[in-house]
Amino acid sequence: MKNILYIFIATLLFTACTDGWEDLNENPLQLTESDLTIDYNNIGSFYSSMFYQIFAHQTSENLVSEEYSMHLSTPTIFNGGLNNTTYYITYNNDYWGGIYSRIMSPAEQVKLIAKEAGNYPVFVQWANLVKVMGMSKLTTYYGPLIYSQYGGTGEYDSEEDLYGYFFEDLDSVQAVFEVNEDYEGLTNFDKIYGGDMLKWQKFVNSLRLRLAIRVSNVAPELAKTEGQKAINHSAGLITSADDDCYIFLNGNEIYTTIISNDWGDTRMSAAMESFLVGFKDPRISKFFDETTYDAAMYADHPDYPYKGVLNGAYKTAKTDHTDCSAVSTDLESWTRRPYLTSSEVYFDLAEAALRGWSGAGDARENYEKGIAASFTQWGASGAEAYIADNTNTPIDYVDLFYENITYNNFEATTDITVAWDEGASNETKLEKIITQKWIASFSNPNEPWADFRRTGYPKLPHIYDNQSVSTWGVVADDEWIRRMTFAVSQRNNNAEGIAAAAATMKGDDLITTRLWFDTGGSNF
Repeated sequence: MKNILYIFIATLLFTACTDGWEDLNENPLQLTESDLTIDYNNIGSFYSSMFYQIFAHQTSENLVSEEYSMHLSTPTIFNGGLNNTTYYITYNNDYWGGIYSRIMSPAEQVKLIAKEAGNYPVFVQWANLVKVMGMSKLTTYYGPLIYSQYGGTGEYDSEEDLYGYFFEDLDSVQAVFEVNEDYEGLTNFDKIYGGDMLKWQKFVNSLRLRLAIRVSNVAPELAKTEGQKAINHSAGLITSADDDCYIFLNGNEIYTTIISNDWGDTRMSAAMESFLVGFKDPRISKFFDETTYDAAMYADHPDYPYKGVLNGAYKTAKTDHTDCSAVSTDLESWTRRPYLTSSEVYFDLAEAALRGWSGAGDARENYEKGIAASFTQWGASGAEAYIADNTNTPIDYVDLFYENITYNNFEATTDITVAWDEGASNETKLEKIITQKWIASFSNPNEPWADFRRTGYPKLPHIYDNQSVSTWGVVADDEWIRRMTFAVSQRNNNAEGIAAAAATMKGDDLITTRLWFDTGGSNF
């Protein structure tokens, strides 16, 4: 009986002592659900990772847009030479998965939280803006995407419809931003503009202009309407370095320097060598480190000790080209990377002026401002002399690593100079604009790859080791890859959706099929 009493008393004491036990075991430093609602944490915490995902990594950017825009080239023989760089598609899934899981999904969560917790229109439209930023990149890889029906039927939108949705969403974003210019709710979460709503309006206009320029050949009237809407909006465009949009790396090193300087898997491209050395471009030292090869390897331009690798080159071993110019070690200290800058905006305005869009200004003035803005962005000197240079042209490329083998060599692809020529044709003027835009966009390769496909500029060399096969599409030796095939995950799990998407395209789900904006015809 005494033992039973002791047990009963002990139970009462234990129950009393453990009343509130859960509170005692909570970490006082850990955010609770109620804490998250303070200062918009419940909704603002999503954005940092969403913005970060806009840029991809090795298999989905370095081995795709950086290769196909020919900013960089790999010295590595991945998979025995059968890989993206030789048009044998090996990596095409990661970027698709990243955009959908880390942008589209959390953006929808933001909307759900906003609906349940109250009316957060600025946060909702900020999420819509991130979606447009990410998906407008992803469509340049694949074409049709699941966008308007994401979370619904999951049907693909055609490319034509996609751009219509992008412009409509930018309308909604801008409408909310316009009436909330004094809103301070984004401040604690906005690493880009610190919550400055006017700067975000400028960004929206500049993104609209980018997309309008992209579709200017295939949908000229739509492009002109949307382009003029962006140009003539009261908030203006990104025309100052203070307004440039940089995506923060969240404590990570820019992946390009890791791939280049830690792994030795990417180097300056032969095309970059041809243009930068030929133009005597001062930005070359900002982009790349000097080659570690003996001077004999760059004897044709001894004052510029830089060496590139032909994209899709003949190779026997990684070590053959490892001593070519690596990405500048200065980039290792970057905490952010450019997404949309004043330099690009000025080049877009220059093209808009050629196309006769109202408010675009003078093509030459915009072109020269674009070059000057790029020099400022990269901290390079000598812009004035460079802009006036009407003598220097791109050089021939010679790969001296293999005795008596000339597979990788090519003659200069163009004879244009930097200096503007008012008497030149619009095609020549556009070639100058896009070539300089391509150079200025180093480290941000997506738009240059899109520009090359839609305009044919800059004039880039063909790859040598073309391993394309019928499974993915056979690329002719005098052609280039036009797109990535749909993600393997979609091919395996959504064959019906893929078939419906392909039916809206100019061809089958192949790397040879031109995207909607890539007409293959005249630029004017």
